[in-house]
Amino acid sequence: MSAGGAPPPPPRGGAGDGDGDGEARAAYLRALREQTTQLTGWWVRRMVATIDPFTEKLTFFWHGHFATSIRKVRSASMMLAQNEIFRRSGAGPFDALVLAVARDPAMLVWLDAGQNREEHPNENFARELLELFTLGLGNYTETDVREAARAFTGWRVSRDRAGFQLAAGQHDDGPKTILGATGNLGGEDVLALVTHLPASARWVCARLWSRYAAPAGPADVPAGPAMLAAYGPALDVGAAARAMLLSPEFRATRGQLVAQPVEYVVTVLRALGLRVAATAGVDPAPRQGALPQRTVLAALAGLGQTPFSPPSVGGWPANAAWLTTASAQVRARFAAAATGAADLSTIADEPPAARPDAVAHLLSVDGWTARTRTALAGAGGSPARLVTLGLLAPEYLTV
Repeated sequence: MSAGGAPPPPPRGGAGDGDGDGEARAAYLRALREQTTQLTGWWVRRMVATIDPFTEKLTFFWHGHFATSIRKVRSASMMLAQNEIFRRSGAGPFDALVLAVARDPAMLVWLDAGQNREEHPNENFARELLELFTLGLGNYTETDVREAARAFTGWRVSRDRAGFQLAAGQHDDGPKTILGATGNLGGEDVLALVTHLPASARWVCARLWSRYAAPAGPADVPAGPAMLAAYGPALDVGAAARAMLLSPEFRATRGQLVAQPVEYVVTVLRALGLRVAATAGVDPAPRQGALPQRTVLAALAGLGQTPFSPPSVGGWPANAAWLTTASAQVRARFAAAATGAADLSTIADEPPAARPDAVAHLLSVDGWTARTRTALAGAGGSPARLVTLGLLAPEYLTV
C-alpha cells in the first residue's frame, strides 16, 4: 500500500450522471460529494505520510499548472487518473507529459473537448495549451490559437469515459499553419511542435522556479541557464528541477515565497508528527498524534486551496494573495488545533529560555527575527503557545 493508504473507489461516470429524475440526481450528487471528500483526504494523508515529498510536491505543482477541477469534471475516477499521470510522468519528458494530459478524460471534459468539432472549433484547450501550459503570453498569435483548435477537433472522451478517442467524422483534416509550421496537422503534431520550441523550455523552467524558489518571468530566472541545459533536447523536467534545487541561486531564495495553504497545512502536520485521522462516519475528536480529516479539510477550504478544486484553469493565486485577515484567522485556529494534538515534550524538556530556539529547530526555521522573539517572549514559556506562535510567524509562512 502506498503512503497515505489506498484511494477510495471513485464513482464512475462524469458530468452528465444523474441527469434523470430529481431523486436519482440528488443521490448521485451526494455520492460525488462523499467521494470527493474521500479522494481529497486520501491525497492530503499521502502528502503527510510520504517518504518521497519531492514526488508529492511535483505532483501538486502539475495539478496547479494543468489546473482541472472536480467541480466541473464531476468524476472522482477521472481526477484520480489525472493525478496518477502527474505522479507517474511529472519528472519525465515534458512532451510526453503534455500528450498524456491532452488525452486525459478529466482535461477533455474540463476544457470542453466534446464541443470541438470541424464545423465549429472550440478554442478552449488550444488557448490554454499555448498561454498556460507550454508557451506563455507573447509567444503565439490569435491565428495560432484558431488553427490549433482545428487540429484538436474530434478529440473526445471514450465511450466508457475512461480513456481517449478520436471522432474522425468531427476532425478537420485540412491544411493548417501553426507557429510557422504548415500541413495537415493533428493534435499530436501541435503538441510536439509547441513543446519543443525554445519559448516552451523557458516557460517550463520559469514556472518551476516561480513555484519552488521566487516569482520570476521566463527571462528572469537566475538559475535559468543551468536549468535549460539540464532540460535539454530531451525536455527532462526532473533534470531541470534537480539543477534548480542544487544551484546556489536557489539556496539564496529562502523566504521569497509565501507558503501555499496546502504546503502550509502539510508541513505543519509533518513537523509536529501528526497524521490525518479519517473514519467511515463522523471523524473522532482530536487526540494526541492525529487531527480529524474534517478539521484538516476545513482549514484548507477556509484558506482557499482544496486539492482537486482549483478556482479556474489558471490555477490558484500565489504569494501575497494568501495573506489576508480571513486566512490569518483560519491559520490561527488550525495552528492551535495542531499544537493541541501534538506531542511537545521535546519543547517542554528544554529550559524556558531555550524553548524559542527549540521551536525553531522543530519547525525547521533558520532563526527568529527580533520582532518574533518579542512575540514569543509573551508566551510565558508555554510549549503549546510557543509552537502556535511559531506556526503563525512570518519566518514559517514563507519558504
